[in-house]
Amino acid sequence: MAIDGFFPRRRTWLAAALIVVAPWTAATEQSTWPARPITIVVPYTPGTSMDVLARVLGPRLSQKLGQPVIVENRAGASGNIGTGYVAESPPDGHTLLMTVSTFVMNPSLFKKVPYDPLASFVPVGRVAVGALVLAVHPTFPAATLPEAIDAFRSRPGRYAYSSPGNGTPQHLAMELFKMHAGVDLMHVPYSGSAGAVTDLLGGQVQAMILPANTALGLRQAGKLRVLAATQERRIPVMSDVPTLAEQGIRGADVDLWFGMLAPARTPPAVVARLNREINEILAMADIQETLSKQGLTVAPGTPEAFGTLVSAEYERWADVIRKARITAD
Repeated sequence: MAIDGFFPRRRTWLAAALIVVAPWTAATEQSTWPARPITIVVPYTPGTSMDVLARVLGPRLSQKLGQPVIVENRAGASGNIGTGYVAESPPDGHTLLMTVSTFVMNPSLFKKVPYDPLASFVPVGRVAVGALVLAVHPTFPAATLPEAIDAFRSRPGRYAYSSPGNGTPQHLAMELFKMHAGVDLMHVPYSGSAGAVTDLLGGQVQAMILPANTALGLRQAGKLRVLAATQERRIPVMSDVPTLAEQGIRGADVDLWFGMLAPARTPPAVVARLNREINEILAMADIQETLSKQGLTVAPGTPEAFGTLVSAEYERWADVIRKARITAD
């Protein structure tokens, strides 16, 4: 995921993040912002991980900023409706976006989206990550990932994997795995996670990439077999499960990242203040404990680091989507 140079769109992104485009100073920011309630737009339905994040952070952020923080769900079109709404909002720091990895995937999946992931927003900061795992049905003839790869290769196209839908992070993560492992599996998309997991447990499909917190209890109950963690490091609650890279599949590391963004041209002083306050909230032990119960690990950082991540992920998934010929339209 290293970046070798910058394309023009990256320069646009960094310019939006770093260049002062209005006569704001730190003193001005302190005295005039926030001037009214702040809205965190979640472009998905209530109860999703990004919704939980926004509602956990909101009250603490309100205390720090001295203004109400409202969480508003604007779901639809795989997150595109709410994301487009924030992209068109005034860049004054009063309307923010809490989003997930699909933010950088959608522009390559759909023929048209109402935002540019690099030019329409300025990064505030990454907030958390959610671990994913590759699991198979207990009757699948493999106890390890290398054995599973051998089984997949022995019967190309005969085994199937489920996902919550076409173009979802779980779908793209499995396609990335397939490319690096040199295997052919049939994709069976569902209209949500419940059906995808149910049919994995029932043996109608043989494999799936799913959130670690979902897989943990099912694994403990013997209802599925977890073969690999798809992130760079082992998952603490499943420390005995090796990563993809540890088992010879390099370059396919994936996790779900969650982050906050603001409309492009939001004053840098406002972005810096938001980043500082959110990072302080994420450092609180009770916040970390609450998010851990949701299968999330806090992942604070700078706006610049989050901008670099978004740029790299945008290119990475555009390449996967193009090679796998995936569309969501």
